[in-house]
Amino acid sequence: MKIKSQQDFWSGLMFLLVGALFAWGAISNYSFGSSARPGPGYFPFGLGVILSIIGAFILFEALTIETEDGEPLGDIAWRPLLVILVSIAGFGFILPRLGMFISLPLLVIVSSLASDEFSWKGAIGGAVFLTIFSWVIFIKGLGLTIPLLPAFLQASGT
Repeated sequence: MKIKSQQDFWSGLMFLLVGALFAWGAISNYSFGSSARPGPGYFPFGLGVILSIIGAFILFEALTIETEDGEPLGDIAWRPLLVILVSIAGFGFILPRLGMFISLPLLVIVSSLASDEFSWKGAIGGAVFLTIFSWVIFIKGLGLTIPLLPAFLQASGT
């Protein structure tokens, strides 16, 4: 069997494997529950299965639909990859210390530096929107206990 699109082949394979690993991890590490009372593994399992199905479709397309030049893989964009990985790791580290209202805008602004089309206006606008959206969804909607302010401000009377 001949690969007709290298880009689609490798991205489909990645989606398929990551989805399968998430589904397997959800079933093996969390209780699944039922449709009436879903457990903590129910949602990640569903997302893993959906991601695997999408990956299978992309993989099938890469093996069946002819492309003009085979869509070869290009060079790996190391700078954007490293900027995004460092910003996500930094977010995980500073969220409990600085709270969501500081760490989430920092995540958005630092990760948007990975783009060749970076603009301060877009980065700040995206940071404000995502911070408000996350507050509405996770704090007000789901009632999660995520620190909003830095730890030193919360301990002093709030």
